[in-house]
Amino acid sequence: MLHIDQLSCSYGKHVVLRAVSLAPVEGGSLVALLGPNGAGKSTLIRALAGVQPSTGRVALNGEQVGQMSVVDRHRNLAYLPQTLPQASSLVVYELLLGSARLAGMTADESVREIEAVSARLDITPLLLRQLAQLSGGQRQMVGLAQTLVRRALLLLLDEPTSALDLRWQLKVLEVVKEYVEREQRIALFACHDLNLALRFASDVVLLGGEGQCRTGTPADLITPEALQRTYGVQARVERCSQGYPVVLADAALGVDLQADARPEGPGR
Repeated sequence: MLHIDQLSCSYGKHVVLRAVSLAPVEGGSLVALLGPNGAGKSTLIRALAGVQPSTGRVALNGEQVGQMSVVDRHRNLAYLPQTLPQASSLVVYELLLGSARLAGMTADESVREIEAVSARLDITPLLLRQLAQLSGGQRQMVGLAQTLVRRALLLLLDEPTSALDLRWQLKVLEVVKEYVEREQRIALFACHDLNLALRFASDVVLLGGEGQCRTGTPADLITPEALQRTYGVQARVERCSQGYPVVLADAALGVDLQADARPEGPGR
C-alpha cells in the first residue's frame, strides 16, 4: 500500500506540486501519471524516489520512505529515470547483477532473477554485449530490466517507453502490468501516450498547472472535457475494432497570448 499525503515540490519560488494527496494505492496497481509538459510528472516520480527534495508524507506499507535506511530503500523502491544507462564498456549482465546484489539478493538468487527478467523482456541476446554497443532503445530496455530484477515493492518509471518503437512499447507495459498483478507490486509510470494509459493503466493521476491533481480510473479521467481543460485540445475518446478505447485529437485550441500579457490595471 502506497500513501501520498500533502506532497509539495518547488524549484526555487516556482511551485510544481502543491499539496498532492492520492487515495491509497494498493498492490497490483499500474498507475499512469499524465499531464502536459511541465505539469510535474517527472518531479513527482523523483520526489517519490527520494532524489528530489519535497515536503509531505510518503509511506509504503506504513513505513515513511524518507525514514528508510539506504539498504531498505534499495530493496523497496526501484527508480527508472528518463536518462538512459550510459554507453560504456560494461556488459549488460554485469549491470543487472549489480542491481540485484544492491537489493540484497544472493548470487544464486541474482542469477535466477536476471535470467527470468531477461526472458520476459526478450533481451537475453543482449546480456553479454557492452552498453556502448546498444541502441538507445536497447539501453532503455536494459534500464527497465535493472528495476525489475530488484523485485521492489514500488516501481517508479519515468517515461519508460520514450525511446522505444511500437512493439517494445507494448512489450514493456505488458511485462510491467503482468509483474505488478502477479507479485502484487505497485508501479507508477509517467507517460505522454494517452492510448497506452487507456489500455494498460488501472488508475490515472492527471496533473495540471500550478499543482492541480486529479485521480481516478482511465475511463473517468481521460474524457473530451478533461483533455480540453488539461491539454488544450479538441479530442474524442472512441472504441477501436478490438474494443480498446482510443483518443483521437482533432485540433489544438488557440491560446490568446496577447490577452495573457495584457496589463491588468493602471500602472501595470
